Amino acid sequence: MSPIWHLTWRSVANRRLSVLLTVIAVALSVAMLIGVERLRNDAREGFARTIAGTDLVVGARGGAVQLLLYSVFHMGNATNNMSWESLQKIAALPQVDWVVPLSLGDSHRGFRVVGTSSGFFEHYRFGEDESLRFAAGRAFAPAPEGIFDTVIGAEVAARFGYREGDHIVLSHGSGAGVSFADHADKPFTVVGVLARSGTPVDRSVLVSLEGIEAIHIDWQGGAQIPGLHISPEQVRKFDIRPRTATAALVGLKNRVTVFRVQRWVNTFADEPLTAILPGATLQELWNLLGVAEQALLAVSALVVVVGLAGLMAVMVASLGERRRELAILRALGAGPRQILALLMLESMTLALTGICAGLVLVTAASAALAPWLASTYGLRLGIGWPSMSEWVLLGAVFAASVLASLVPGVRAYRYSVADGMTIRM
Repeated sequence: MSPIWHLTWRSVANRRLSVLLTVIAVALSVAMLIGVERLRNDAREGFARTIAGTDLVVGARGGAVQLLLYSVFHMGNATNNMSWESLQKIAALPQVDWVVPLSLGDSHRGFRVVGTSSGFFEHYRFGEDESLRFAAGRAFAPAPEGIFDTVIGAEVAARFGYREGDHIVLSHGSGAGVSFADHADKPFTVVGVLARSGTPVDRSVLVSLEGIEAIHIDWQGGAQIPGLHISPEQVRKFDIRPRTATAALVGLKNRVTVFRVQRWVNTFADEPLTAILPGATLQELWNLLGVAEQALLAVSALVVVVGLAGLMAVMVASLGERRRELAILRALGAGPRQILALLMLESMTLALTGICAGLVLVTAASAALAPWLASTYGLRLGIGWPSMSEWVLLGAVFAASVLASLVPGVRAYRYSVADGMTIRM
């Protein structure tokens, strides 16, 4: 070990408590900075990979971002439904290849129920054009045989331990932590469990559109009609063809025609509808959130500045106690440059230790919180080597620590031998 490294180590060891507190302060600030950056990037990536291969999302007239959130990400609720006749006219357009209707509004123990067609399992894509896979079972059968069949997402199955063949009861209304009326008289049978996809489908209960109509056949105005009870066996005798849909995913034969079809839907004369491009609307969403993102990152950067200011304050405050130590080093032949290097090396060692501890802390926190974030918000945190943006932030923190170390170093540089030997009254 070189003499300067030996002196640095001995100096740090001699001030263990203050050094430990300083390293903890730097580690916490770095963990917050990197945590915010990682959360921001993973949220963007998670949202971007949720849907692929869908050219348009169609729903009742309203905001584009709102339509994207409730139809794709299952956040919020629709203000209105679209008629089934309008959906059929859209599907009949020569430019349209496929249409997957979605019916929302019910839930199961806090998880969204999505009424859809069997085409959902065929046409829904996510990530790099990946399709849904079954971990067990199959898709629900067409009506009338599969009216009360359901396919559940991986997170729903993991949370409640559901398996193929289990029976579940749907509830009227959507949202967690709220009491709803149950459709207990018409239970559904789990016929399939989807493999984990990292999308909102993991937290969904998928049923047929006819199943949605069946459980509401003896309901009106959000409540069961008094004195009327229609059993599951009797339901099959009624007309349970869907009459409305909350939204629809639309795939085109040629993407060149996407703007023409979008304009046709937006100017549809029969009822007010909105057609959005998922990618463009997602970018609009991030533009809206951009200010909040930057503000949160700025707050994290300020916390790092406070941590480095604490490091600098500790080093400057310790100079008064170390005046004689530094004077002895000067008397033994250490020049001002060696003293400057010693103080800067101590500061940078503490900063580097804090940075490494912060990385360990944010990685441990990510590993601990990842299951909860994935199950509650569908957000998958990256646990691994820092990304390029994180390395840039860490480099900026280390560069700032070098600048902060100049303050105590320059002060010590100006000390003379006589300064340390003088007894101050």
